[in-house]
Amino acid sequence: MIFFEVDFLNFLADLEVNNNREWFNANKNRFKTKVETPFQTFIERMIVLLQKEDPRIKMTAKESIFRIYKDVRFSKDKSPYKTHMSALISAFGKKEISAPGLYLEFRADSFHIYSGIYEPGPEILHKIRTYIATHLNEFKKLYLSKSFIERFGEIRGEKNKVISKEIKELAAIEPLLYNKAFYYTCAFDSELILKDGLEKLILKVYKDAKPMNEFLENSLV
Repeated sequence: MIFFEVDFLNFLADLEVNNNREWFNANKNRFKTKVETPFQTFIERMIVLLQKEDPRIKMTAKESIFRIYKDVRFSKDKSPYKTHMSALISAFGKKEISAPGLYLEFRADSFHIYSGIYEPGPEILHKIRTYIATHLNEFKKLYLSKSFIERFGEIRGEKNKVISKEIKELAAIEPLLYNKAFYYTCAFDSELILKDGLEKLILKVYKDAKPMNEFLENSLV
């Protein structure tokens, strides 16, 4: 099934060079019909598919999708709109970014899929590190698996320069213990957004991420 027309990508490309309220308001109907509505329909479909994998997912498309309007209060870049469409599908809800979910970001020239844990708070980060430290072999086996490397390459995240003494020795063996986040991503050409099978591709990425996501989720208990 094909969900998007080429004007979905064209609108996002045009927005990159016309990121102002006057242009957006003049093209708002185009945004609604060619971008917002098909994206919502697609996310509704993805939620149905992912609920079959994880029945705990209860969110609606509206709850999953991020608004295109930017919060510029604390940003140097005052352009009022994001130049991508994005959504987070998770059993923990859109606002809980410190638990594994599936984040989708569609741009004019590419689309990206993220999973794992992003920006965990200090308490959750301590839980993750402690769990990894006591399950090092399992953790290493997961991120060195062929399917994980071929799909995501590596676990990403900024690193702390200093960590607690009880895991510092183990961090010499497993440097990922220094991470402040544990996420993984893959990118594709935006032309795939316009083709049949997009939902199957994203579902395959979800399944490739699932073993590591389950490991990280176990650390939060």
